[in-house]
Amino acid sequence: MRVFVCYEGFTEPLDVPPYQTVMALKQMVKSNFLVQLSDNQQVRQYLELSYGGAALHDSWALSDVAITSGSVIQCFIKTEQRPVMCVFNTVTGETSPIEGTESLLHTSVDKLTTLISVQCGIPVSTFRLRTPANVQLYDCNWLQDYAIKMGTILRLDTWDGWVEFLQGCLQGHRLTVQGHLSEEKPVMRFQLRVALYIAAWSGHLDLAGWLLERGVHAEEPVGVHPYRQWCQQTAHQDTRKCPIHAAAESGQLLILKLFVNNNIRSLACRDPEGRDPLKIAIQCGHRECACYITSKLCSVVSLPNVSLPMHIYLQIKRWVSSGKERAASNRCHYNGAAFKARLGKTLLIDGFNQPKMSSKSWKAEIKSRRGIKALPPISNLLSISHLPSKRAKPLIPSQHSAKEMQEKQANIEGRGDGVFDQKKEGNDSLGKSNFKLPPVNRENVPRLVFVGASPKSFHIPDASLESSHQCGQTLRENAVYCLTIASTFTEKPWMKQLDIARTLVRKHVHTMF
Repeated sequence: MRVFVCYEGFTEPLDVPPYQTVMALKQMVKSNFLVQLSDNQQVRQYLELSYGGAALHDSWALSDVAITSGSVIQCFIKTEQRPVMCVFNTVTGETSPIEGTESLLHTSVDKLTTLISVQCGIPVSTFRLRTPANVQLYDCNWLQDYAIKMGTILRLDTWDGWVEFLQGCLQGHRLTVQGHLSEEKPVMRFQLRVALYIAAWSGHLDLAGWLLERGVHAEEPVGVHPYRQWCQQTAHQDTRKCPIHAAAESGQLLILKLFVNNNIRSLACRDPEGRDPLKIAIQCGHRECACYITSKLCSVVSLPNVSLPMHIYLQIKRWVSSGKERAASNRCHYNGAAFKARLGKTLLIDGFNQPKMSSKSWKAEIKSRRGIKALPPISNLLSISHLPSKRAKPLIPSQHSAKEMQEKQANIEGRGDGVFDQKKEGNDSLGKSNFKLPPVNRENVPRLVFVGASPKSFHIPDASLESSHQCGQTLRENAVYCLTIASTFTEKPWMKQLDIARTLVRKHVHTMF
């Protein structure tokens, strides 16, 4: 068949077979139009063919997407900026690219950590970075000290037993977060602050409201893990960021309203760079959040005897709060002792002991902490050494004669009670484990047949059904996938998109055999 390819205002006919793949058609376009593509470490150019408003995949055949003789295919050159490096997130299981220029390779590790934290929404005090050679990146060093090159894939690891907890925070599942809290109170309080930070960044209103009810404050910094309390002076500066800053940075208007209504003092909270939520929202380009914060700051607070502007009211609240903290510290001679390391507690110092940040699952961490050993295989539990190796298969009681049953009973009673109990238990377990039900013949199962329907309308081959389950995809999921692909051809009518989906479904079923 003959198709027409349009490229930069020129149209040229090409004779191709119907079963021709898109990849082979691209090679013909390159040779006919003399297309030159550049491919280096920073920029990658590739050829893209478009038909019916959708981009064609390289593995598709032309007939699969209803390309017939006389069809017009558009050709474009796409430019893709290669990422400087990639980060594999053990929490989400995804590999995220880090965009930028080659100068990013000469920056410090703490700046890269800040960039990754803003991108994934996880506080810097909950993860660490490792190179492919399993070398930890410390915030005080530079990336060039680790010989990191263009395209390197770093690994993001979190605290042992925290993977499920952080997944629940990112998804907004309150019960998951509640079920994976630590048994240690200082660690649990740190987890609650982390959960509120992630909820503010992701916009999970229900989880944020529940955390506020538990006494977590939006203007309180996330801080460092209790195991690193004595190393707090060398910690990353972003550990002083608060959930209100994360909400303003990600543009979560509803979370901002929730935090402000809960405590008006959060409007004056400043991040490590000295920015308040209003300045953060303006710099990040979140117009609605900036307008809301501005309207709150320009309002007037009415007290019983006087009305004060909001900025003066916030200053008074800050003075009162600092006075209460100073009085409590003078009275108790310490401030926040529950958050500080004590004698006998775990202490982690970089370079002196093994960090507990290997992304170990919650169940594995609980087993290692409590010393629970794994159970032996079931086959070892079911094995009985005192039974003879050769046993007869269990028979139906009706097939035995009464005389044989009496002789067996007499022999068993003559051996003693202990042996009888063991034999009885062994035979019972053996009979239950070796007894098999007769196979079910599915060919004799009747099927529903609709009157007036053609045989092809209700016939579904069993082989395709089994193959689809073996491939990890049911027939319904396969159909939804094909319909999704067909819906990308926006310039085609709906019935034509349905025909494309049917063609793709038939192709997938044939490839399963």
